[in-house]
Amino acid sequence: MNVLVVYCHPDPGSFVHAVLERALAGLAVGDHTVRLTDLYADGFEPTMSPTERATHADPGVGPELQRYADDLAWAEALVFVYPTWWGGLPAMLKGWIDRVWVAGVAWELPEGSAVLRPLLTDVRRIVAVTTHGSPKRINVLEGEGGKRTLFRSIRLMCSRRTRTTWVAMYGVDTASPADRTTYLGRVERVLRRL
Repeated sequence: MNVLVVYCHPDPGSFVHAVLERALAGLAVGDHTVRLTDLYADGFEPTMSPTERATHADPGVGPELQRYADDLAWAEALVFVYPTWWGGLPAMLKGWIDRVWVAGVAWELPEGSAVLRPLLTDVRRIVAVTTHGSPKRINVLEGEGGKRTLFRSIRLMCSRRTRTTWVAMYGVDTASPADRTTYLGRVERVLRRL
């Protein structure tokens, strides 16, 4: 399978980076072709300029974003590795979605239609691997914004048969080293079975 891993964390020494390494190790066991997008290492600019917004309905992306659009068109599975901050996706990851998942890349609106037509129909798996500082009950009360964005909105631009997997560690701020080790093992096992 062609697997696009989208990683979003500014600190290469973080626990989330260790999570990424275990995710990649799990994927290496399968016969997958993996591309890694590291948004911070890329220096990705998450903000949309006024000019870009003015042409947002036009199909396609600017040349500085074409590589990301090409990676989406290539992918059969998407793996997102990120921390949950303030109940949702980090701004960098949200900006990547805002700027890359656009008309002509992720969807189109046929003339005379009121319904978007998905363009990423080769994508049949979405896996979200994330950490939360607070316990699960707090995240549920907050509405789990990252989960909703990836599994409801993003999924709609993919195959109708796209399956989703949520691999979250809640309470990471108070987790013991043993808890963290257990989670890292879980991440690797889940991605080994992709």
